[in-house]
Amino acid sequence: MKAGDNVPQTAADSFNKRYFYKLTANFAGLLIGLVSQTIIPRSLGPRAYGDFNYLTNFFSQLISFLELNTSTGYFTMLSKNPKDSGLVRFYMLFGILVCVAVFFLVGASHITSLHKYIWPGEQIGYIYLAALFGLFTWTTQIFSQMTDAYGLTVAGEKAKMFQRVLGLPLLVLLFIAGRLTLSSFFLYNYALFIFLMAALIFIMKGGGFSLFKRTELTSERVRHYARQSYAYSHPLFVSGLVGMLVNIFDMWLLQVFGGSAEQGFFGLSSQIGALCFLFTGAMTPLLMREFSIVHAENDTERMKWLFEKYIPMMFSIAAFFSCFISVNAAKVIHIFGGQQYGAAFWAVSAMAFYPIHQTYGQLIGSAYYAMGKTALYRNIGIFVSVAGVPVSFFLIASPTYFGFGAGAMGLAVKMVAINVISVNALLFFIAKPIGISFVHYLRHQALCIGFMVVTAAVTALIVNQMAKDSIVIGFLVSGVIYTLATGVFAMYVPSVAGLKKEDIQKILQILKPKD
Repeated sequence: MKAGDNVPQTAADSFNKRYFYKLTANFAGLLIGLVSQTIIPRSLGPRAYGDFNYLTNFFSQLISFLELNTSTGYFTMLSKNPKDSGLVRFYMLFGILVCVAVFFLVGASHITSLHKYIWPGEQIGYIYLAALFGLFTWTTQIFSQMTDAYGLTVAGEKAKMFQRVLGLPLLVLLFIAGRLTLSSFFLYNYALFIFLMAALIFIMKGGGFSLFKRTELTSERVRHYARQSYAYSHPLFVSGLVGMLVNIFDMWLLQVFGGSAEQGFFGLSSQIGALCFLFTGAMTPLLMREFSIVHAENDTERMKWLFEKYIPMMFSIAAFFSCFISVNAAKVIHIFGGQQYGAAFWAVSAMAFYPIHQTYGQLIGSAYYAMGKTALYRNIGIFVSVAGVPVSFFLIASPTYFGFGAGAMGLAVKMVAINVISVNALLFFIAKPIGISFVHYLRHQALCIGFMVVTAAVTALIVNQMAKDSIVIGFLVSGVIYTLATGVFAMYVPSVAGLKKEDIQKILQILKPKD
């Protein structure tokens, strides 16, 4: 019997349905994101766009550390026991503490003038706005995870889709009116965050899971939840601290040696990479939920089946988009940013590969969390992060300080390289407990990326000779041919796309016209 043969079909169908809705919502998000990214960087310009990305990334790292990765533990515990309203209230109180801590740190740095050294060249008003942006982002992520934990994924994704559809015309109006500044862009995002949070709260209440249900939270229960959270998250405290310091150090280096313009180039490359991650990012919370459930049931066969069925496929989807974007980086920059971002070519080309192993890392990480292997996860993260510090300095620092002075490109190369190393280390140590072959997955990575890059390069070379005068048409035609070529090849060699022959047969049956 093969792994997964004994998996109940209803469970697989339910999982696929939830993922389908997430994928549909993310596809809509991709289309809207493509339009948005042609407006935002172009309107703000490299400097303001760089300020936005530098400050919001800083607070994203800070909040991620302050919450001590408890959000993942909270999601895992809530998935196992959705009716535990006491846990919800406990985490709401914890969230308030995180919010207070963030603004205390910003206020203290403002009063002592340390903000001039922590965020060199940034206005204090934008620092406060970025702090609030980070807290809104974190809170909406928590609410989104809760809808997944409650099995309300479909309704939650519909709300996200509606939010994106609602936000696009508002963004266009700001752009046309000439009012899209850094300040108005922050306020625009706040409005969308508040709308989505209200929608998710309404959905949870409609599903019988009120966020504000009156539940007695005794000191004994508080200690119980605190012990659970501590047992889950304390191995990640040091890695969280190291990760935060390293990531902030990277961005600080780029700010000092490159300035806001280089931050803008790196920000553009990161946002383009994030668009590639939209499809595969939908899988992470769903797979984490499934891993948590099957691990609680000690069902190793189903865990192996989930891993083998979904993770290679998600890797291939990420590679499909990323490799095409990397090869066509010049066209992508022209479409999204214009000539003012021309110097971002190498950063975009390199950073386009980041979502590939980002997908792998998050999905494999979900298995570590579900299996309680947080100590091993911490050790790998710390080792790789620390090893990357001298690499960052060498690539970003100016020649005066014996650095390469590569700016945004240097940071992009470093992030991709470190990501590949860390993710494969995680894969190596999780392979045996799950019962999979590390070498097989390593071979799949090389074959998949190699094939996608070569196909994208050949396609671009042919189309460039035919459509020299139109960058947009050339980009679209390249995309169509590239998609057809990879699709046809996957039919004959499905393993490259992380599929099996039976998967291809099912796809063909769906596409086959009915009488």
